[in-house]
Amino acid sequence: MNKEQLLGHLQGEKEEVIGAHVFDLARIAWETNRPQTTDFYDPYERKVAQSVLGGIPEVGVIYQGGYKQAERARLIIYPQFYLMETIQSSIRVLEARGNFAFQEVGHGDYLGSILGTGLKRAKIGDLIILQDGCQAVVASEVADYLLSNWTQVHRVSISLREIDEEQLAVEPERIKEIKATVASLRLDAVAAEGYSTSRSKMVREIKAEKVKLNWKPVTNPALSISQGDVISIRGRGRVLVSEVGGTTRKGRTSIVLHRYY
Repeated sequence: MNKEQLLGHLQGEKEEVIGAHVFDLARIAWETNRPQTTDFYDPYERKVAQSVLGGIPEVGVIYQGGYKQAERARLIIYPQFYLMETIQSSIRVLEARGNFAFQEVGHGDYLGSILGTGLKRAKIGDLIILQDGCQAVVASEVADYLLSNWTQVHRVSISLREIDEEQLAVEPERIKEIKATVASLRLDAVAAEGYSTSRSKMVREIKAEKVKLNWKPVTNPALSISQGDVISIRGRGRVLVSEVGGTTRKGRTSIVLHRYY
């Protein structure tokens, strides 16, 4: 494993830290013949990690986030030829319930109360909000600690129990296919089609740092878009650039987008 060669494409301190960490875990997994586990990574961090691990044929990788569409997931890096059936789950799911009739709470409140116990964000996966509580995917090694120390959200006491992953209240995703043409494969043009809004409004949203490209915040409306890219806006779903086609007679580019709600 040539570390310098495998990490040479990374840009910025954050990418370099992620790359170096997964490289070290891959080396340990191969040398000890034992799977190694990361903390929870968001989609952008997973993409960075995969760009390194994809060049290391000695190991494989699986993701564990609790459900298929999980935004945050842990990477299990295992040595080649390892029996995947023996890999244990690295996550557990906790369900918190409380009487929130007189206290409005949201995602940030639940997350803040968990972090208030002293845990780091990297140990917490997705939170699924319920009518009277939430379900939290957490690293298996901190679940017992939370069961003892996560007792309230704001000033509302909560009851906490562990549930199976299959009990996660995940709603099926809705997908809308959008066929369109754009003058150019710029971020503002493609995103405007995906979110059914004007290009000028999308430019303002991009410059206001409300838009992410491949899960990374961006501010340049002129960024070039390619097939397979993912555009996302918090609270408005994500748009996958499913297909980039040919050029029409008027010189516009055909695209097929999948918008996930």
